[in-house]
Amino acid sequence: MNIFNDLNEVEKLLGEELGKSAWKKVSQSRIWAFGRVTNDNQWIHTNTLMAKKFSPYKKPIAHGFLVLSFIPSMLNEIYSIKSVKMAVNYGLNKVRFTAPVVVNSRIRASLALQEFKRLKNGAKLILEVTIEIEGESKPACVAEQVILLYE
Repeated sequence: MNIFNDLNEVEKLLGEELGKSAWKKVSQSRIWAFGRVTNDNQWIHTNTLMAKKFSPYKKPIAHGFLVLSFIPSMLNEIYSIKSVKMAVNYGLNKVRFTAPVVVNSRIRASLALQEFKRLKNGAKLILEVTIEIEGESKPACVAEQVILLYE
């Protein structure tokens, strides 16, 4: 984990990678739970027998929004800023799901600081988050996350 004292240290890293999270396994039980919570029980995610028979991947794949939901915990593993008292998820500018995450794959996030804008008592950051799939050349997801940080 990269630990920064304040926003001045972070601002200097504009255009650079801030780090990578640990690998996380995307299990079938997690996929089933996400499907139940979101009421998205499409067979490509939840039915192992149909996936084996009809899917080109021969296994269930994770929901794109499940993959996206890993971002907050992964970012918490990548960096921390001591002076920040509150962080607000302001939203996403762009999200692309570029490759499927097959059940039991491992994913991790890499993070780059795309934009830094000073605000009263803080800053607005645009972070490029790339969710990698272990052993695959294409990422599962690329997203621009906007975060407001207050000191």
